[in-house]
Amino acid sequence: MSAPVLRVGVIGAGNVGAALVELLGDPSRRAALLDAATAELELVGVAVRDLTRPRPGVPRALLSDDALGLAARADLDILVEVMGGIEPARGYIEAALGRGVSVVTANKALMAEAGTELARLAHDNGADLFYEAAVGGAIPILRALRTSLAGERIERVMGIVNGTTNFILSKMSSEASDYAPALGEAQALGYAEVDPSADVEGFDAAAKVQVISSLAFGTPLVGELISREGITGVRAVDVEFAQRMGYVIKLLGVAERVGPSGISRRVHPSFVPREHPLAAVHGAMNAVFVEGERSGPLMWLGAGAGGFPTATAVLGDVLDAARNRVSGRHDVPFTVDDTLHSVPTEETTSVFYLSLDVLDEPGVLASVAGVFGRHGVSIQSMEQFGVGHEARLCFVTHAARTGDVTATLEGLRELSAVDSIGACIRVIDGGEQ
Repeated sequence: MSAPVLRVGVIGAGNVGAALVELLGDPSRRAALLDAATAELELVGVAVRDLTRPRPGVPRALLSDDALGLAARADLDILVEVMGGIEPARGYIEAALGRGVSVVTANKALMAEAGTELARLAHDNGADLFYEAAVGGAIPILRALRTSLAGERIERVMGIVNGTTNFILSKMSSEASDYAPALGEAQALGYAEVDPSADVEGFDAAAKVQVISSLAFGTPLVGELISREGITGVRAVDVEFAQRMGYVIKLLGVAERVGPSGISRRVHPSFVPREHPLAAVHGAMNAVFVEGERSGPLMWLGAGAGGFPTATAVLGDVLDAARNRVSGRHDVPFTVDDTLHSVPTEETTSVFYLSLDVLDEPGVLASVAGVFGRHGVSIQSMEQFGVGHEARLCFVTHAARTGDVTATLEGLRELSAVDSIGACIRVIDGGEQ
């Protein structure tokens, strides 16, 4: 009995799209793909913005600049969207899902913005919406949360989910460089864009945290803003202090339970203990660390970006969608837990590291310590370094409410003896809640 044929269309032929086309057409994997999909996968079109650009590996006969036309093809079974951005990608996906065509996307920004609505549209029309490649490239974290850990109560998820920032911080740590030269090297190697703000300011990681949280806890994907801090304020002195204290600095995306029904979601630089598995994740790699009530700690590590790693995750979703198509079923979208509420970051607690430059004068340390005391932030340790006519003070607090630490920083800025405030960084596993 011959296998059914499922028709696949792809929107976008950049690094990921071109790699996916190559994977779909690899003759050495034809039998494996047929077994996994339970169908022959026929690529029927690749939509791109600019037909004049060379597209190595993509058959010219498949190329088109009519993405909406591809999404609306009457014979299409699965649409893959790897063009990125909110619009017009959302319109193409809605056009496909509205006709019962299953969709696979790598678009974390769109999923964070409208994932709940798109999942409902897919379900209402008997289609699948899969987006494994939206988080962590080749790391199958979403599939694990959706299936393997579906019966587990997840307590916390922490991830290094942006390769650009991890590369920069790794360079700052291994070469004792400051932020600017490390960013320049990342840009020269193609890890960072000319405008790196989406990465270094934490926007990319924040979208991924929202996607992870929806499957780990049942929070909705409706474009809700979450707390976000980038790495632009991290200095070489902060990295050096962290190393002396037995930590490394990582940009982490965190989603965790707070109390019986609270969820905290945030992105920020963190002091990670050197013995923690996330501390050993270097360069442009990604990793996601999950803490379950019964399963205990689990970690996934792998390439978080790049054409073929990401395309591998996309292909896995295509195969899942194909199997469902053949069997006449579709996955039920994640359930939103209406009993949950977002806990403002100001209400969470953590140990903090703070650095500031002050005038090297008598009485300055006492006035600085007084600001900490007035806001109820207890100092665990302090180091002072001479810097010309100034002194650099580095503090580690006891566990403190984030709002109290924020108020402390505002109070320090009002002191005439404080020249500048450097980094304020959470210490992971130092009393977070």
